[in-house]
Amino acid sequence: MTYRCLMACANLRGRAINFRPMDLLAEFHAHLSTLRIPSGRALVAVSGGPDSVALLDLLLRCADRHRLEPIAAHVDHGIHPDSARVAERLRDYAGERGILWESVALGLGAGSGETEARLARYAWLAATRLRLGAATVFTAHHADDQVETVLMRALAGSGPAGLAGMRAVSGWLVRPLLPFRREMLLRYVRERSLPVWIDPANADPAHLRSWLRVELLPFLRRRVAAVDDRLLRAGRQAARGRDAWDAALDRLPELDPRADDGGISVAGAPLGGYDSALAESVIMALARRAGCPLGPTRAARVLALVARGTSGAHVPLGGGWRAELSFGRLRLARIADSTRDAPWMLDGNAGEGAWGRWRLRWRPERAPERQERAAFVAWFTPDPLLVRGWSPGDRVRPLAGAGRRLVVRCFQDARVPRRRREEWPVVAAKAAIVWIPGVCRSDALLPSGGAEALRVDAEYA
Repeated sequence: MTYRCLMACANLRGRAINFRPMDLLAEFHAHLSTLRIPSGRALVAVSGGPDSVALLDLLLRCADRHRLEPIAAHVDHGIHPDSARVAERLRDYAGERGILWESVALGLGAGSGETEARLARYAWLAATRLRLGAATVFTAHHADDQVETVLMRALAGSGPAGLAGMRAVSGWLVRPLLPFRREMLLRYVRERSLPVWIDPANADPAHLRSWLRVELLPFLRRRVAAVDDRLLRAGRQAARGRDAWDAALDRLPELDPRADDGGISVAGAPLGGYDSALAESVIMALARRAGCPLGPTRAARVLALVARGTSGAHVPLGGGWRAELSFGRLRLARIADSTRDAPWMLDGNAGEGAWGRWRLRWRPERAPERQERAAFVAWFTPDPLLVRGWSPGDRVRPLAGAGRRLVVRCFQDARVPRRRREEWPVVAAKAAIVWIPGVCRSDALLPSGGAEALRVDAEYA
């Protein structure tokens, strides 16, 4: 491996441009001010290449003005044989600059693909951001990366939202270099004598993005004038269309869009009355707001679900997402983990336990004169109680009701969406369900008013 400063490279490609390092620093500072980045800790993803090293240097020089505390974050994928040495040199460089340092060695191996590496990298960055309490993660994607992204998505047949390319800010992910070209960043690191590593994979045409970079785009530049600018312009136009559809959601009041427990929902009836092209565009905008990747084919499936109008019906959307029609509303949400906790007893006079995202707490307390059927608190005579999951054939005798009723019908009466039911606990005694928290209290183990009882509170986090 040759780990070197670009000042020592005689064969850097790219035409000369008339700009000074301070020009880029001033432009970067001005652009960063428009992004409204939260102050405080911020991870900076640093691979060791020119782009990410330039980004780290620029952020360090702007940190005080933007009240940022940059933390260099490096992922050693373990694909290139020299990756460990690169990580070591970057750690030393961070130490010399007084930068906080975080790194991980993934050990993916030489046979790993770019998709696997990218997913593993972002998973680690997301987890590290939360662990360190950082508000953002900065990455070094620049204008040339955007050109490649738009071209890749065009070749893949993406719609307007895909052709819009990368956003400057996507939740906690920030790409502040998108307005700047690769040659500007190369010149910047060369002028500042910043140490960088040139990853040979970036020029390996075996990878699709690298093939676009080293073979297809150079060919297009010889045949099509200003092809990079044209692709960027197409991306900006697509982005305006994408943003317009996103804004339209809030200007169609009959849709009544609502955040819904990690997903989003809208009124189904108005949506079903739209022209199909309009309805599918609204569905894709709805999915984007929730963070669900959705193309025209799956949007058409969701529209067919709305047209059928069967409450409780659902269709998978891939990537852990599902569309469900429930009580007149279309919901897009992540599929709950179907793995259930093992049943457990409410032991002792007082205590606390968890069932998935539910917390149950219990303590002795005199029973009230009257209990509500659909409450999140209940009082029981002092008998052994079991917290468990429910099964489709389970029944309960409702308080002040007649006969035994299927648990699933109780959920329907309480208008609990189907996806939420899967993770709902029940409390049982001697195999009989005595309580579905927030849904139905049974008439069993019912203490008289003022008698010593066990109070149980249930809360969904």
